[in-house]
Amino acid sequence: MQETKRQKQIGQLVQQELSGILQRMGFNVVEGGMISVAAVKMTPDLLEAKVYLSMFQIKAPAEMLERIKERMGEIKKALGIGLGKQLRRIPELSFFLDDTLDYVFKMEELFKKIKEDDANIKDGNK
Repeated sequence: MQETKRQKQIGQLVQQELSGILQRMGFNVVEGGMISVAAVKMTPDLLEAKVYLSMFQIKAPAEMLERIKERMGEIKKALGIGLGKQLRRIPELSFFLDDTLDYVFKMEELFKKIKEDDANIKDGNK
């Protein structure tokens, strides 16, 4: 089902606010890696938000996700303070890992390998 304009607007609002909250809590740069809010998808009733976190060079992304979930109450309270004027009810948050970055790096490695293999084949035929 297509996201409505309102869902997209609220999703972007929640995404911006969560980015700031994670930054203030010190989660944006952790253990030499970075965490960012890749996307926020809202349910049609705007009561639930699926938050997709992108983790770059984090050794244990699943553990980091658990650390963030442990501080859910604090995050939701800060979100309520930040968005209290725009929303009647603060959505329930569900955090997920966004693996798009990993997929991009894997694809780049594959293309690089294919290019190297093609160069080796061409060099071998000469």
